[in-house]
Amino acid sequence: MLALRRASNPIRGQLYHRGDFRAFYAKSGIPNTCSDDVVGIHMPIQVIFGRCISSERLYFKTSVHQNFSLPRRGLSSQADSTSIQEETDLDDEFSDLGTPIPVDSTEEGSPGEKSEMKSISELEPSDNDDFEENSPETSSPNKLELSDTETDTTGEDTLKKDNLFKFFKVVLAATSRSIRIALDKWVKEGNPLDRNMISYTLAQLRKRSMMVKALQVTEWLEANNHIELVERDYSSHLDLIAKVHNLQSAEKYLDRIPESCRGEIVYRTFLANCVAFGNLMKAEEVYNKMRDLDFPLSDFVCDQLLLLYKKRVDKKKIADLLLLMENENLKPTAFTYRILIDIKGQSNDIAGMEQVVEAMEAEGLEPDTQTLTMVCKYYILGGLKEKAEAVLKKMEGGNLKENRSVCTSLLQIYASLGKIDDVERVWEVCQSNPRFEEYAAVIEAYGLLGKIPEAEAIFEKMAETPKLLPSRCYLTLLEVYARDKLFTKGKDLAKRMVTSGCNIDVFTWNVLVKLYVDAGEVEKADSILHKACENSKLRPMFLSYITIMDRYADRGDIHNAEKIFQSLKQAGYEGRNRQYHTLLKAYVNAKTPAYGFRERMIVDKIFPNSAIAAQLARLESFKKKTASTIFD
Repeated sequence: MLALRRASNPIRGQLYHRGDFRAFYAKSGIPNTCSDDVVGIHMPIQVIFGRCISSERLYFKTSVHQNFSLPRRGLSSQADSTSIQEETDLDDEFSDLGTPIPVDSTEEGSPGEKSEMKSISELEPSDNDDFEENSPETSSPNKLELSDTETDTTGEDTLKKDNLFKFFKVVLAATSRSIRIALDKWVKEGNPLDRNMISYTLAQLRKRSMMVKALQVTEWLEANNHIELVERDYSSHLDLIAKVHNLQSAEKYLDRIPESCRGEIVYRTFLANCVAFGNLMKAEEVYNKMRDLDFPLSDFVCDQLLLLYKKRVDKKKIADLLLLMENENLKPTAFTYRILIDIKGQSNDIAGMEQVVEAMEAEGLEPDTQTLTMVCKYYILGGLKEKAEAVLKKMEGGNLKENRSVCTSLLQIYASLGKIDDVERVWEVCQSNPRFEEYAAVIEAYGLLGKIPEAEAIFEKMAETPKLLPSRCYLTLLEVYARDKLFTKGKDLAKRMVTSGCNIDVFTWNVLVKLYVDAGEVEKADSILHKACENSKLRPMFLSYITIMDRYADRGDIHNAEKIFQSLKQAGYEGRNRQYHTLLKAYVNAKTPAYGFRERMIVDKIFPNSAIAAQLARLESFKKKTASTIFD
């Protein structure tokens, strides 16, 4: 036990640069860090992270916030006053970003998802979509238990498939302004409407990242009495409000939910969205509320908090939470272990990572492809290529054709290792009848290997398929262009996405922002993001905003940096040191005092870390210089 307590060593902060591994790291569906050097095997996971818990409740302390790392995600902004003329010169290159797709096409894609999208006429219910993306909403095994995820399209006793698809087509074809009229007309004409139809339609809309339309359906459903609403319906509605609008709007809606339906599922859904926003104080407030309401502590809640503390690099709270799980007799799930493996790996604690894997296997939980991919990645980052190749061999199994589901991961990892022969060998297995996810994986692999013509050739072959290409397929090649700074090709591909009727989601916006910013077109990136946000009503990624804000800060452009800072707050991205650090960088580079900045942080309940404290101290010297000029 004493030896295992060495796991409590301070975080070394040796976070890896993602570089070429960003591609398959994103598929892990898990955030960030913590480190400990540990020896030994088959030990309780709580001991591996060694810590004594002090309380079942979570409390806010000033000192806690001082230990947080800078988050990595951010939002978009509006253009500043200096770029008004430049906005008008954009020639509306991407004026269609985020606008509704024509009636005869399908909106798809999604926040970090990879779903095989088909044309409307080809939609069939299936439990095995070829292209299932990992998104903030879908990547975790502990998915939110929302009513629209419980679709039973095989129940022919209650619903005919033709009615199900007919209803979905009606919803899909309606514009944002006509959706309620279309739904009212459906009911008025005497067509059937039941929970199964609503569930299937909402699930498909979510899969296609059509959150605004999904929200409109739930609003219409709640405003009428066509079916009896249960807690899961309200939970789904709350989740959509958070995703389309912000946490504040979702919290107001939560208070309006009938008390009889305001149960554990609703609070779990709200907690998950607090975690997705990275809002520590609100997440802990919701957790404490759940404890006050005597809801049982679940592995879902613990996993959500682990994700949050991992983002914050809060080693103490991670250890406390694991010990709380032990005290509550909650066994770690496969997803819990995956989070802990990621924590160990990102802090360069390979021995600790291996110990977590061994503890997982000792509990009878076999690491899945996603977990093995993560382990392999950290071996590569740690320079342990032989161990990585051993994991790859295990993933392949005896017959790769019979184990084809691992091909997407293998393509990416072999490309990261620079093994072009293995990439081509794995692709040969898929080439006779490739799935969209395999197309995307091999395009990404050739991009990592610097073989742009080969990646383009595969994309064109994929484009020949009769199915409507999912946005992820375009996005993969767009990411290749952005990484290699091929601005003209990237811009042309983005235009092709729009004209093809492909939905432009927040991940596409993010890559476009990077493409334009790297080309020195910051104002255009700002304008594109602003127009897309206005047209689609979706909330851009935190990283999109920060990418633009960083460049404005580098220029010392306080006006534009402040404008994006306000946009971040309006979008619900609050309580993060990263945006304050970036804003202060603008003042430092402009050599201008930031009067009242400490007070702003106090009001926003932000406590400066060491980097921000250093910036504030530097800005104090500008105040002295300004005062001295008065007497010159």
